[in-house]
Amino acid sequence: MRDFVRRIDAATPPDRDRAVDALRALAILGVVLGHWLVTALVADSGTVRAASPLQHLPQFIPVSWVFQTLAVFFLVGGQMGAQSYACARARGTTYRRWLGARLTRFFRPVAAVLAVWSVVVGAMLIGGVGIDTVHTLVKLVLSPLWFLLVFTALTAATPLVAKVHPLWPLAVVLYVDLYRFGYGGAAWTGWINVAAGWLVPYCLGAAWARGGLTSRTTGWVLLIGGAATTVLLVLFAGYPASMVGVPGAPISNLNPPTLAAVTFGLAQCGLALLVRGPLRKLLRRPALWAAVALVNLNAMTIFLWHQTAMMAVTATALFAGGVLPGLHTVPDGTGWVLARLAWLPVFAAALMVCWAAFHTYEHSRRGSRTVVVREGHPARMKAVHSA
Repeated sequence: MRDFVRRIDAATPPDRDRAVDALRALAILGVVLGHWLVTALVADSGTVRAASPLQHLPQFIPVSWVFQTLAVFFLVGGQMGAQSYACARARGTTYRRWLGARLTRFFRPVAAVLAVWSVVVGAMLIGGVGIDTVHTLVKLVLSPLWFLLVFTALTAATPLVAKVHPLWPLAVVLYVDLYRFGYGGAAWTGWINVAAGWLVPYCLGAAWARGGLTSRTTGWVLLIGGAATTVLLVLFAGYPASMVGVPGAPISNLNPPTLAAVTFGLAQCGLALLVRGPLRKLLRRPALWAAVALVNLNAMTIFLWHQTAMMAVTATALFAGGVLPGLHTVPDGTGWVLARLAWLPVFAAALMVCWAAFHTYEHSRRGSRTVVVREGHPARMKAVHSA
């Protein structure tokens, strides 16, 4: 293991900003843990339905502040996308080849998920599973894909948006929310914020790639300004405090994104910029860097299969042992929270099984066993032979 870790460390270019990879890994793990903590599958009269502990336990809403980390992912995505496109242009690579290389690593693992779940859905319907249960499970699998669609669109638009100031999409989000909530405008206009809202951190990342956002003052302005604005919006403008959707709530900060979600994301981006220095120091330790590199290498597999892992554990336990606390029961008490925390290692083990089965769709492995360390963007890799 020590030799394995040393090989990863030695294969990493000395000028690589390891903090960027750490932020991306933290963002992915935040989403995974957030879903596992706030998504419950309740077994009720032969039907499985989705529920959220935030619906019954509003005191746990701060959990959504910690694990709703998509803004950080888009920040890093903008930084990597703008940087890799600039490098591609310098090498004379065409936009088409650059984009194809960027997106190939998205499409293969997504195709694997869709193929597997097409078979699973067919088997459930043939086996007599109720349509409501099937709908609940399929929705949990497919709902994360909206994020990939938005990220794909922004990646494709990188040459156009790389120099856009983040204030422009932020202004669009502001005006859309004023129209929706202030003047009773059509609810469908909120979906404009799906692009505009996530374009804000993406543009911040592109500015970072151009050499901006280097001063700590910028990080503090984003952190304090974004946090203060979010607090004001929640206290005085009627925005919900939860940064994820809560079943039954009249407004969701995430579906579609609201101004509060965007300003909260700005605060997260500010914090991310401020912790770059400490992260770089921590990641000088080869073991920590190896862990971060491996998470980044398998980010798509982790993201796409984490809900399937949770559902596999839930279904297996239901058939084997009946209704179990923290897994099939209504999330309406502290006991459920404690039980759910105990189930997290089991979810992680199931995710490792999914990883073993499907990680090859994320990257091809030729010849001997390899460890891959990203260099700038997903299509550029450096292999370290461990055999």
